[in-house]
Amino acid sequence: MALPVTNPAAPFEVTRLSHVVVQSADLDRSRAFYEEVIGLVLTESDANTLYLRGVEERCHHSLVIRRTANTPACERIGFRVAAEDDLDRASAFFSGSGLEAEFAEEPNQGRTLRVTDPGHLALEFCAHMPTRPRELADYGSHRGAAATRIDHVQAHVREIGAAAAFYGGLGFRVSEYASEDGTEQTAFRSIFLARKGNANDIVLASNLGPRLHHLAYVVHDAATTLMKVCDLLAGRGAREQVEWGPNRHGLGYEQFLYLRDPDGHRVELLSYPYQLIDLDDGPAGWSTSNADVANLWGPPAPESWFRVASPFDGVEPEPPALRG
Repeated sequence: MALPVTNPAAPFEVTRLSHVVVQSADLDRSRAFYEEVIGLVLTESDANTLYLRGVEERCHHSLVIRRTANTPACERIGFRVAAEDDLDRASAFFSGSGLEAEFAEEPNQGRTLRVTDPGHLALEFCAHMPTRPRELADYGSHRGAAATRIDHVQAHVREIGAAAAFYGGLGFRVSEYASEDGTEQTAFRSIFLARKGNANDIVLASNLGPRLHHLAYVVHDAATTLMKVCDLLAGRGAREQVEWGPNRHGLGYEQFLYLRDPDGHRVELLSYPYQLIDLDDGPAGWSTSNADVANLWGPPAPESWFRVASPFDGVEPEPPALRG
């Protein structure tokens, strides 16, 4: 099995991960968690929706939380494109590829193109959002981790090879990957794909899917901040929301902490990832038999980290294909 080839002439220009839309059974609890623990800024809200962003972010939101009466799920993963014309090119590309795409007027992000990728991940693309002043230097307002910006999502997918080929065709680059022996000759466990100039925007993992494994926000001074967040949750009587960490990944090298929000959605806080800009900076392979892949020291991930993830709304996950 080969890694995906990056398309240098992608049909439209994706610039970065933009936002994630998830559901909550209790918006008040969600708001308290994301404002007071993760430290996001509430840009706007109504009776059924919260719009949040990191303290470094100017765009209206990077996380949307919608009220639901059902089991909370992930609704969509959002990407930004470079310009309005890219939405039209994207629509033509998806329609020509046999993927149904439709435009929607989504509040606070302008014209939005919605599509389901070949692995049934629900995506949306937008070119514009309203902006607000950054709150990066408004230190008196910072709470919790004061998360700066959204960095990536990780998705469980049934056919990792096909999924990676799809994103490679959209211009995404592979930064790192894990396979049985650390080469392209054996089955892939995970593939990191990037657009914005650092290690990843979307991580694909072979597992029961499609499901959202986690969304990730970058924090400053991670060595101190991650411990502070654990202490904060302990003081709130919510130690069970700390799932794994603080620790340091081998694959990607970031310091990390995984938390579970009140609805069970997984959130990663991490240190700033390395840059991925030069074209001769090729993919790095890891063997799944290497104990350093997931973490360089300390206890391994709990079973829940491998097994539990958020379903996509209305989509029944399926077991992974044997070789992706």
